[in-house]
Amino acid sequence: MRIVVKVAGALLESAEGLANASAQIAQLAKGGAEVLVVHGGGKAFTATLAQMGIASRFVKGLRVTDRQTRDAAVMVLGGLLNKRLAAAVSSKGVPAVGLCAADALAFSSEPMFVEGEEGGLGYVGYLADLNLEFLERLWHAGLIPVAACLGMGRDGEIYNINADHMAAACAEYAHADQLLYLTDVPGVLDGEAVLENVDYARVDDLVRSGKVRGGMALKLEACRRALDAGVPEVRLVPGLVPGALMAAARGGPAPGTRIANVAESHAA
Repeated sequence: MRIVVKVAGALLESAEGLANASAQIAQLAKGGAEVLVVHGGGKAFTATLAQMGIASRFVKGLRVTDRQTRDAAVMVLGGLLNKRLAAAVSSKGVPAVGLCAADALAFSSEPMFVEGEEGGLGYVGYLADLNLEFLERLWHAGLIPVAACLGMGRDGEIYNINADHMAAACAEYAHADQLLYLTDVPGVLDGEAVLENVDYARVDDLVRSGKVRGGMALKLEACRRALDAGVPEVRLVPGLVPGALMAAARGGPAPGTRIANVAESHAA
């Protein structure tokens, strides 16, 4: 069983969230799963930029990233938060290794461009490939790779990647059996109610209608990409609910939202 777990950056700033996420990730590995962890850290990154006097600007949910902003991303995402999560998982009895783009060229990226955005987004990219042989060596050694949402470009530069989309691409390139988003929200919401199941065909409607927007819209787009690539199951799991990640990994009822795969949607 190969599982990609994306951990919301907000959970890394909460003692409770960090403890709950790391314990369940370690438990997955102890149960025999090959786990790849991808994490974000937007809030901590934005706060650090503010302390440095750098304004944050977003285009369609993506942070415009000049060189100074990119360097801060490496510092916060690839440094502080990455090592915080790797250390927390390791403390639960399964050694974890923090990875950041250039490490063994584990995660390769290409620059991303947004139509109509003059000058581009700077050092913003998308995941173009991963070093699966290297990751498999880590799994065979009993290690959990913990990846910051950064990629290495062919130009030798490090690029900032949206963590939700990076997790979906990792699930595709690693041929994962599951993609689990450990979030700081209860799931996909329709008003105040959590949608337990979302049909693949309904993703576009939720985004176009404005029922989901911002970060959740990007997350659903990432879920759709993973399903299109053949990942059998995608779930959004509340990160502060003990046991929720384990329940989702077992494939049964679990808190949060399950995104139906393409085959199930077409069969309905």
